[in-house]
Amino acid sequence: MTEVDSTRLVYSGDGPDHGDMAVRARRSGVWFYAETVLRGMRAFALPILLYAVAQPVLYLVALGVGLGELVDRGTGPVGGVDYLVFVAPALLVSTVVMSVSAEMTFPVMSGFKWNRLYYGPVASPLEPSQIALGHFTAVMLRFLLQGLVFWLVMLAFGAAPAGWVQSVLVVPIGMLAAAAFGAPLQAYAATLDDGFQFSLIQRFVVMPMFLFSGTFFPLAAMPPYLHWIGWISPVWHGTELARWASYGADLSWGMTALHLTFLLGCTAVGIWFSVRTYTRRLRS
Repeated sequence: MTEVDSTRLVYSGDGPDHGDMAVRARRSGVWFYAETVLRGMRAFALPILLYAVAQPVLYLVALGVGLGELVDRGTGPVGGVDYLVFVAPALLVSTVVMSVSAEMTFPVMSGFKWNRLYYGPVASPLEPSQIALGHFTAVMLRFLLQGLVFWLVMLAFGAAPAGWVQSVLVVPIGMLAAAAFGAPLQAYAATLDDGFQFSLIQRFVVMPMFLFSGTFFPLAAMPPYLHWIGWISPVWHGTELARWASYGADLSWGMTALHLTFLLGCTAVGIWFSVRTYTRRLRS
């Protein structure tokens, strides 16, 4: 139903019954709020699209082709493949994980403190849990699209030799890694009334994950005292899975289960704390 039709119904007095609307909101509130967030993103649709296309192109040209040629000449294949093939799936994962930090910090806090956008929906039949899950769902859908664009660029560069049937798995893997970092970050941001902590997160959490999680070189090539950064980083766990999907990197069933358990566990714990915090703050 178009916006014009909805307006005509309201003025005619033939709109949906209030009780029916409340039931629909209770049933589909997560998707209603996710739609609200996505509609808000439409104002930035062109910059988001340009960012989604330009970032993988520039990354793969600079790091995969430019730096990759030097690496291939100097040390030869990395992990048994050309450097472009090695680094491309890791860049996809690290890109969406780093990008999710922008959507799960200030926008979440402003929903409670600055713009207070959460308080209008919670005055309706929507539950705080639906608002939390709706925000999370909308952000994940955005990064599902961004991951899909990145994967298409990888195919164009020949950086996914496993073929599109298997390599397309890098898209949900990247989204899962983003969820594993984004959900706990959303839960934390929902507790704050001041955003100065976010700069600390960028400096001491996001950047170390980007640099020391096996994105540009195998984790085993790092000093042993830095390995723990990879083991607790969604980027490394997602990267290992993405490299298997992209070019068939060796990955045992045990390590696959470990990576998936870590990512799913971080996501579940983050969602649980988000729902709990949203409920406490919006019902107080």
